[in-house]
Amino acid sequence: MVVMNPSGDIAKQQGQLVVASTLLMLLIIVPVIVLTLLFAWRYRKSNTKARYEPDWDHSTQLELVIWGAPLLIIIALGLLTWISTHLLDPYRPLQRIDENRPLAANVKPLEVQVVALDWKWLFIYPEQGVASVNELVTPVDVPINFKISASTVMNSFYIPALAGQIYAMPGMETQLHAVINKPGVYDGFSANYSGAGFSHMRFKYHGVSDDDFKAWVQKTKAAGGELSRDGYLSLEQPSEREPVRRYGAVAPGLFKAIVNRCVDPKAVCMDEMMAADMQRAKSSVVRKEEHTPGVAVPAGGITGNQNSTVPSSDAGPATAPSPSHSMDSKKSHHDRAH
Repeated sequence: MVVMNPSGDIAKQQGQLVVASTLLMLLIIVPVIVLTLLFAWRYRKSNTKARYEPDWDHSTQLELVIWGAPLLIIIALGLLTWISTHLLDPYRPLQRIDENRPLAANVKPLEVQVVALDWKWLFIYPEQGVASVNELVTPVDVPINFKISASTVMNSFYIPALAGQIYAMPGMETQLHAVINKPGVYDGFSANYSGAGFSHMRFKYHGVSDDDFKAWVQKTKAAGGELSRDGYLSLEQPSEREPVRRYGAVAPGLFKAIVNRCVDPKAVCMDEMMAADMQRAKSSVVRKEEHTPGVAVPAGGITGNQNSTVPSSDAGPATAPSPSHSMDSKKSHHDRAH
């Protein structure tokens, strides 16, 4: 029932969508059920007064009703789905706090980085510099920007009172924008089976006042403890029924390293591998153009980034060139060669 009576504006809009869709479909379902019972009663064998027309085979009026009504309902559902799909896109920043309060232009969302582990949840607050396990705390009426990933297998981040479920996948970052409008303690869990400890992969979500949130952050910092990279490697090992843990400090760039699967210093980050692959692809295109018969290369050579190197993991993650830049660069090289 919490889905139909949530405490967050996004979940409330989603609940209203469920109700509207159900009512639209009932416009067909209820008459069909009623007519099925009516026909069974009216044309029963013992009712000799019912009209008997064995040669009847067509009615334009009935055809219009039978096909027209469902078609209109499907059109209405299609419009509803199209509009709600864009308005409730989890990647779309919020436009309002609730139905009566638009979001002020100068309001900055609270960023929370979520990591699904086996079988527990890690929440990192990068701006506050703290983290927690199996405990999520956010202020009421403040937009939240969740950045979600996973350590090993796919999970699903779901707080029914806040918003719909969003998948958490290793090597990827998904997002969810939401807001909680009522203070309270709510249930959060994984809605996607992920192994033996899945049943206990739950956490408590606390919607608190702004002052209480600041006090929680200060208390967490005062308690000490740092979530280092080595500490994360130990934390991500499979375990069940983990108690709430809090960390007063977090290693810089930890979430980015989790997403790129290179928390271990010996591992190569995914973004660095992709940047290196892109660099090799660009170099191979340049070499192919240079050795193609009939293609003249300018005296000064082909300029660009073909001589640049990709930094190693010890030097920090590399920034991959954008696809549009890469395409423009190839086109430019090709045009100059011709």
